[in-house]
Amino acid sequence: MGLSQDNVKGVVLALLSSAFIGGSFIIKKKGLKRAAAFSGVRAGVGGYSYLLEPLWWVGMITMIVGEAANFVAYAFAPAVLVTPLGALSIIVSAVLAHFILKERLHKLGILGCVMCIAGSIVIVVHAPQERAITSVQEIWAMATQPAFLLYVGSVLVLVFILVFHFSPQCGHTNVLVFLGICSLMGSLSVMSVKALGTSLKLTFEGNNQLIYPETWFFFLVVMTCVITQMNYLNKALDTFNTVVVSPIYYVLFTTLTILASVIMFKDWDGQYAESIISEICGFITVLSGTILLHSTKDFERSSSFSGGYAPASPSLCTRLCIGNNESKYDEDDTPLLEEVCMRRQ
Repeated sequence: MGLSQDNVKGVVLALLSSAFIGGSFIIKKKGLKRAAAFSGVRAGVGGYSYLLEPLWWVGMITMIVGEAANFVAYAFAPAVLVTPLGALSIIVSAVLAHFILKERLHKLGILGCVMCIAGSIVIVVHAPQERAITSVQEIWAMATQPAFLLYVGSVLVLVFILVFHFSPQCGHTNVLVFLGICSLMGSLSVMSVKALGTSLKLTFEGNNQLIYPETWFFFLVVMTCVITQMNYLNKALDTFNTVVVSPIYYVLFTTLTILASVIMFKDWDGQYAESIISEICGFITVLSGTILLHSTKDFERSSSFSGGYAPASPSLCTRLCIGNNESKYDEDDTPLLEEVCMRRQ
């Protein structure tokens, strides 16, 4: 299926967005580490000293630029095309983490990157054309249909449970808690971003949509969701390895966003079954690549210890030395912690 002019613009903007966002993960991670070293309180346990760290703000500005490009991309192309292209951010993040953060990328991780690229190409080739929308009120009608309202209600309930029940109990030991909150809220933010972006696009074309309250409602939803996403993404980045956070966040976020877009905008209506199947296969290929990229973390952890032995978890001695504050434990610090404990004994 040939790409329309709008789809081409959306693809280019989405690729640029992924490059900026992938780089921002690394810059922000460096900033978080500097802030934690200076203040002694990490973002993962509620610290906000990173707000005074210039490097963190550089990462934030980089992410804002990427998100701005992504925002405009949604105004030109459907979410089922723009969102999966975020796989490039995984590749950028993994490669930069390999060279800058010394979070080594295994050879199988390179294969995972190739799979992400191949799956993204398949999705681009078979993506649906952008649906013509003439007003924000038309989008509001889509957002208030019973199927999408059911999805929104389910998302809000799950976020409430994750924030108030699972986050205090296992948020610092299970990466899915923080990233689940980010992804669920992210799926709603993308739908609102697309609605807001389309409204601004129509306004710039001479059809003013700023006079409608629906436009400002979508703006409020975007701000609320983005702030929530940034808060819990910072916690995830500070608590877990970047090579783990990036692909898992991509998998959850992309899956939920495509689901929300299919429900709200009915992106697959009018497409041939072959094209839909090809898109699904491409998406599965991308997911497989991200899972493979994630699994290589264990390989590198094993190879980083002499003699091929790698402790899967901190020993009892290490746990006794660091006390109950397990969130400050870092796998990369295991040899150092063990040495300190032995000296204390």
